[in-house]
Amino acid sequence: MELIATTQALAETCARLAEQPFVTVDTEFMRETTYYPKLCLIQMAGPDGTACLVDPLAPGIDLQPFIDLMADESTVKVFHSARQDLEIIWLMGGLLPHPFFDTQVAAMVCGYGDSVSYEQLVNDVAKARIDKSSRFTDWSRRPLSEAQLAYALSDVTHLVTIYQVLAAELLRTDRGLWLDEEMAVLTSPETYRADPAFAWKRLSGRMRKPREIAVLMEVAGWREAEAQSRNVPRGRILKDEAVIDIATAAPRSVEALGRLRTIPAGFERSRTGGEILAAVERGFARDPSQIAMPERVRTRGGNNGALIDLLKVLLKAVAEAEGVAPKIIATVDDLEALAEDGTEDTPVLQGWRRGLFGEKALALKAGRMALSVERGRVVVRDVPQP
Repeated sequence: MELIATTQALAETCARLAEQPFVTVDTEFMRETTYYPKLCLIQMAGPDGTACLVDPLAPGIDLQPFIDLMADESTVKVFHSARQDLEIIWLMGGLLPHPFFDTQVAAMVCGYGDSVSYEQLVNDVAKARIDKSSRFTDWSRRPLSEAQLAYALSDVTHLVTIYQVLAAELLRTDRGLWLDEEMAVLTSPETYRADPAFAWKRLSGRMRKPREIAVLMEVAGWREAEAQSRNVPRGRILKDEAVIDIATAAPRSVEALGRLRTIPAGFERSRTGGEILAAVERGFARDPSQIAMPERVRTRGGNNGALIDLLKVLLKAVAEAEGVAPKIIATVDDLEALAEDGTEDTPVLQGWRRGLFGEKALALKAGRMALSVERGRVVVRDVPQP
């Protein structure tokens, strides 16, 4: 088993794969010590038996033939849990694979559960087993062992069968359109543009005041830009807990910064400490009235807890009856929004989700539908109206 290590060999292999109706793809990468993922291996396979491993670290290799294959509209690109793989391709070539198919999302629609693992699909669909001994390995080291190469190749060879089975099931059940929304998110460039201006959103869950959000915006944005410019993990610059503490306490002096428990001793007097204090001041300079509070902060609370619990039961009952994972129908945030006001822009009240679940949820809220238990199973019933 040899690695493709030259541009010519890669171009020849990609040309063969481009003649196939679909190609399965996976990548191995390292990012423990970097902000951006370091691509270490590319795996591809086609339904004709073509399978290959590509060494992106080989001296002089040009990966453009691979990028061209990812852009080829005549071949479907099949991944499992593709988000990080797509991020790498976006960073490499400034494009996202199309047409595109994610077997994890498809498996959720086909009733294999929420966020089903590749190993489970190999077991259940391909009726095979994976040797997991090389799962946690340093893919950047050379040479790679035969066990590592065999493990890496299995990530795409079994995927051929999995794709064929899931695609046939989606065709049989006429649920192909159900994937469109999820696929649209995964293939949107906005998903992979790590704009420092939006870095605060992933940390805003505990913020309750506009001033806290304002400081968080500046400190999180500064950290994101610093991590990108130095190509180091965010935590190497400042831990999440420290960013949250700074946003909450809003220290405006070296002494105040040094008193925070998440700030290492002496850190406050460093150049970085000065930059943090400058970011805090930029947060104070923002107009609090112009700060849009995160959606969950604005809607959390009230007396909707019992209703949300009922909606969760309804969701599970519908998902079981339809043979689809609950997560693909609605998230907890969706249920909270529905319990709060149920406006038309709520995802569960749009498209196929409305017919499958949204209308039932509205009927449950309005008292036109009820939940009961028969033989240990939750049953959805219409309530006679006067």
